[in-house]
Amino acid sequence: MIYRESGDFKTSYAEDNQTFPIMFDRYGYYIVLLIGALVIPFVLNDYWANSILIPFLIYAIAAIGLNILTGYCGQVSLGTGGFMAVGAYTSYKLMTAFPGLDMISVTLLSGVMTAMVGVAFGLPSLRIKGFYLAVATLAAQFFLVWLFNKVPWFYNYSASGQISAPERNFFYFTDVAVTGPNAESWAKYLFCFLFVFVLAWVARNLTRGSVGRQWMAIRDMDIAAEIIGVNPLKAKLTAFAVSSFYVGVAGALLFTVYLGAVEVGEAFGINKSFLVLFMIIIGGLGSIFGSFAGAAFMVILPVVLRNFLTGTMSWDSALATHFEFVIVGGLIMFFLIVEPHGLARLWSLAKEKLRLWPFPH
Repeated sequence: MIYRESGDFKTSYAEDNQTFPIMFDRYGYYIVLLIGALVIPFVLNDYWANSILIPFLIYAIAAIGLNILTGYCGQVSLGTGGFMAVGAYTSYKLMTAFPGLDMISVTLLSGVMTAMVGVAFGLPSLRIKGFYLAVATLAAQFFLVWLFNKVPWFYNYSASGQISAPERNFFYFTDVAVTGPNAESWAKYLFCFLFVFVLAWVARNLTRGSVGRQWMAIRDMDIAAEIIGVNPLKAKLTAFAVSSFYVGVAGALLFTVYLGAVEVGEAFGINKSFLVLFMIIIGGLGSIFGSFAGAAFMVILPVVLRNFLTGTMSWDSALATHFEFVIVGGLIMFFLIVEPHGLARLWSLAKEKLRLWPFPH
């Protein structure tokens, strides 16, 4: 018996209602967390940090945020890039206006500001849904990018229109920089890892609780949900608020920790919205694990293709990039047709096969 879900005897409701009720899964996640927190920082180099791990962690937060809104609540959004820009520019204004503010506070406040903006743009979801809501969020994407481009106050009247992150420390009482030219790769990785751990744990518990059940009721049939007592105003706006908070935190981290300097049209354009949407489609809608799987796939795929096609096979870099688009497009069509629940469903099926080993059906 390789994998076993049954046989975990519970003696209390609290044990049965814990975040990971299956002991095998629980200890597996503990091992992953220990490796991520206590092993990887000591063996990490700049290439692995900047090419794979840090962008994976940041995009995982953004994918969880969009999955909360689209996968759990059923509200289609194409404005993820614009909301990430809100988080990035809020963090920039906070860092320049309050030089003594540490990065934990900057990132959290950026998420709160993005949540308020997300609620404002989520108000149309009370009247429209589906394709029309997607168009409304797409309009929010273009409006926010235009706003940050055209109002010089947001980029402190810089002649280039570009914003750059000043150096800031992890906490008030430490001298470990996580932004700026003196930031170490391990410090940036641990900073992002901390946010991923806390936000993923919160999202997991939110989606399993009463709030998550209200979101899923709205997703499955909003009229029936309202009949049984779910308040659609509260459910939809809380989904937009929580989702935007996550996306805003991801945008702040993308600017401050990963890129360091951005121009809104290039870093947070419509391509960014589609990238995060592809992550949750490939990873699996309505799944926290699917958000991680989709983010890992979309981050690792370009690196593998770049190294293999341009390095091993000596392809032109532009051709390798176009080939990447072909693969991603093909995979999206495959998952939408064959397995709409993405990589998360494939992982679940693999566990079912292992549970019935050596006689899988």
